[in-house]
Amino acid sequence: MPVNGDRRRAGKTLEGTALSASAPGGAAPAGGPTVLRMLLGAQLRRLRETAGVTRDDAGYHIRASGSKISRMELGRVSFKERDVTDLLEFYGVDDLAEREKLVQLTREANATPWYQKFQDVVPDWFHVFVGLEEAAQLIRVYEVQFVPGLLQTEEYARAVILQGAPGLEPDEVERRVALRMGRQKLLTRESPPRYWVIMDEAALRRPMGGRDVHVGQIERLIDLVGEPNITIQVMPFRYGGHAAEGGAFTIMRFPETDLPDVVYMEYLTGAHYIDKPEEVERYAAVMERLSVAGTSPDRTREILSGMLKEI
Repeated sequence: MPVNGDRRRAGKTLEGTALSASAPGGAAPAGGPTVLRMLLGAQLRRLRETAGVTRDDAGYHIRASGSKISRMELGRVSFKERDVTDLLEFYGVDDLAEREKLVQLTREANATPWYQKFQDVVPDWFHVFVGLEEAAQLIRVYEVQFVPGLLQTEEYARAVILQGAPGLEPDEVERRVALRMGRQKLLTRESPPRYWVIMDEAALRRPMGGRDVHVGQIERLIDLVGEPNITIQVMPFRYGGHAAEGGAFTIMRFPETDLPDVVYMEYLTGAHYIDKPEEVERYAAVMERLSVAGTSPDRTREILSGMLKEI
């Protein structure tokens, strides 16, 4: 079942690029272990390429394979501190301060995130998304079928989860709901990301969980319209066809200037992550056209209030 309350498309890829191991100005990089692994992996890749070492040779040096080096450089696996120190030595990194910075980044990247305790009820590919979501500075969402997970009420979230997997045990349902509610805390934390949502009118009119749940969800959205870090737009039926014929997607941007924007799309059994600039640009252009065509935030409030009278 799509664990974000969304139905997405495609395969799976996350190509890393050369990233700095620290944020602008030398500050420690922001974000959870997922983003820290990406930063560390990309830095190790840059050092390896500068040293003229192949992935196979690097893997042999740490008693592993070239494919493991590839996974490390893409941030897809955890890092052993010993492997990192051995690779730094092999790559000729003699600067003690730089070595210590990367070793410290290794420790931080291996920290256990709060959502790890839910690993038994959601797949690994979704844990990657939660890590990216927590580290993002700007999250832009286009949704077709559901209210996005970060804006859902507890009752609405439970209804969506049960709709997608009606045979789940009650305990698993509640743990999935708890994970979704835990994710929402990022919108009210100190220095929250900007969350910009465009929802198709169908997502708002679909009565998930019955009338009371539907009313509660619309009321919550009305309350959220005025939040300074949240923008909610509606793509009305009357607009007809529009730019997002490919379905729902999310674009995440990070405060670390060297981290690429990531497009996320969920489908029934997995997710697709895109960070190739030319592909991301196409999705960004579509999102821009949707934002121009969608309602203004003030008009959004009027539409939501009108829906309440109709329910």
